Amino acid sequence: MLGISRQTDYAARVVLHLACLAPGARVPIADIARHRMLPLDFVRRIVGDLVKAGILATSRGSGGGVSLARPAAEISLGEVVHAMEGGIALNHCVSDRRVCPLAAQCPVQSVWVDATQVLDDYLTSVRFDALARRSSEHQPAHLRVQATGRVRGSHRCELPAAALA
Repeated sequence: MLGISRQTDYAARVVLHLACLAPGARVPIADIARHRMLPLDFVRRIVGDLVKAGILATSRGSGGGVSLARPAAEISLGEVVHAMEGGIALNHCVSDRRVCPLAAQCPVQSVWVDATQVLDDYLTSVRFDALARRSSEHQPAHLRVQATGRVRGSHRCELPAAALA
């Protein structure tokens, strides 16, 4: 099976969780792990990698937590994949032609290159603001969590009474 690593899947969930909150909101890592049903130690490592990549920001102390480093509309799923996987390559010969002595003449290698580019372009086009709006049940669930007061930040989404029910 061709696929992404578990850490990349979890990283996308962490970024999506934050994208569903009001701009500037900060949450404790433990809350993200609990609400996304992810192992806390794993989330801590993922957050560190995403901070290094400039996708997330952390702040310590009272009122601290994890937040998006920039607006969700400026963060792509492709960027998260690159941060966690180191890039996209459907075959080793795509990222390093020296792996295969036949790569320069191989008709299949050119297909791997093209397919990799299509996938990379697509993932780069998918923004977390759009993902946060994609499901009618997804956003209200996050807004209910935010309404409990566990989210830190100066901005809160306006919630209709029905969203809290």
